[in-house]
Amino acid sequence: MRRLCFALSLALLTGSAVAAVPASAPPVTLTPDRPAAPTAASPDARLERGRYLAIAADCMACHTAAGGKPYAGGYAIDSPLGTIYATNITPSKNGGIGHYTEADFARALRKGVRADGSHLYPAMPYTSYAQLTDEDVGDLYYYFMQAVKPVDEPARQTVLPFPFNMRLSMLGWNTLFLDNKRFVPDPAKSAQINRGAYLAEGLAHCSACHTPRNMLMAEIGSQTLAGAALGSWHAPNITSDKVSGIGAWTDAELTAYLKTGHVEGKGQAAGGMAEAIQNSLQFLRDDDVAAIVAWLRTVPPVRAPGQTKAAFSHGSAGSEEPVLRGMASSTEHHSLNSGAVLFSGYCASCHSASGAGSTGQAYPALFRNTATGGATPANLVSAILFGVERKIEGEEHEAFMPRFDQRSYVQPLTDEQIASIANYVLKQYGNPDVSVTPADVAQARSGGEKPVLARMQPFMLPGGIVGILLLIALFVWLRRRRCRQSNT
Repeated sequence: MRRLCFALSLALLTGSAVAAVPASAPPVTLTPDRPAAPTAASPDARLERGRYLAIAADCMACHTAAGGKPYAGGYAIDSPLGTIYATNITPSKNGGIGHYTEADFARALRKGVRADGSHLYPAMPYTSYAQLTDEDVGDLYYYFMQAVKPVDEPARQTVLPFPFNMRLSMLGWNTLFLDNKRFVPDPAKSAQINRGAYLAEGLAHCSACHTPRNMLMAEIGSQTLAGAALGSWHAPNITSDKVSGIGAWTDAELTAYLKTGHVEGKGQAAGGMAEAIQNSLQFLRDDDVAAIVAWLRTVPPVRAPGQTKAAFSHGSAGSEEPVLRGMASSTEHHSLNSGAVLFSGYCASCHSASGAGSTGQAYPALFRNTATGGATPANLVSAILFGVERKIEGEEHEAFMPRFDQRSYVQPLTDEQIASIANYVLKQYGNPDVSVTPADVAQARSGGEKPVLARMQPFMLPGGIVGILLLIALFVWLRRRRCRQSNT
């Protein structure tokens, strides 16, 4: 997960019933920023299993900062409660986890408690990793201690505002919400489905992004995988429902999405999901991807209230380009004054004037696209603001769309301009019942809607002080009353 999640995303998803990856598993192709594979003539099979598990768990995504050393931490996770910096998990005894025993490692991974006894925040998805088998935890520990290059520099420390900086409070949170049980295969399901469940529910921690959370930021069990806000992005419904979820996707389409992040006529991965595919899912063995797909078919369907049409079924090609010609004089200074004109200027060169995208769909069509046909415009707005980057090994070109926020090297657009483009795209190619306001864009630009807990934070300290003063006053009043009663 950029996960809480805190990850924060666009995700589609992230056994042998509970067996570790077989020793005969073929080596996984490594991207240049991953630790090198063992160079010995006979590679260490346990190390290979650990490396594969680390890829399946997507450890790289959160524990490696942009341009940083593998697993050295420092990656900023923009959670609703503040910025959380991922820790250094290299085997350095100075900056990392080199002093951890295997028991320490297991406790951090499955209970969210560091070797020094302090608690981790659930931006680290230990609530999912709790399901991992002892064998897999051992193989992960072996890999990190034996194959990852130590980095002695400690990662930046996380400092959240009061009261979220009180890590001890996670003890109560864990008591309420951490189910510290290992994965148990369902004897009524096939080995393939059980393997998919183990991968998706445990290692890939799909629910951490795709399940809505309650007021205390814990997953709502009755809405598992029904879709959730992930910062400015929206992690979609991936239950088996044919309208709101992925029930109408074919097995081949789901497989292609997990391996490449792109399915023509359905959707493209961006945000956190693009990271999950780039760093993790594309490197899974074909049989493991097939297991995840088989398991997805068994997830109970959850239908969004009022939704009657699948997100990918909206829209068709159409162009207003001919009527825009000659509307403005050559000397006009404010000609970019409508969504259609802005789209023509900033979007049509890649997505075509008709919204049909480019040949081969390197730049996808804007109709029959889950980002434009969804019940929420969050992913459309976020894609315009923050762009799309996704690299798949073996593909000649990287999937790329420039960002148009204040960091854009193309042209920073205002909230009003982005809202105009989004509304034009929604009306012309997507779900016409959805609209975007400049305030919606401003909210996305600032990280998305804040949950109740985050909105309450400014009042917690003064509220706590008032509460303490009231308790003191009550204590004094009761003491005086008792003294008066004893004197009469």
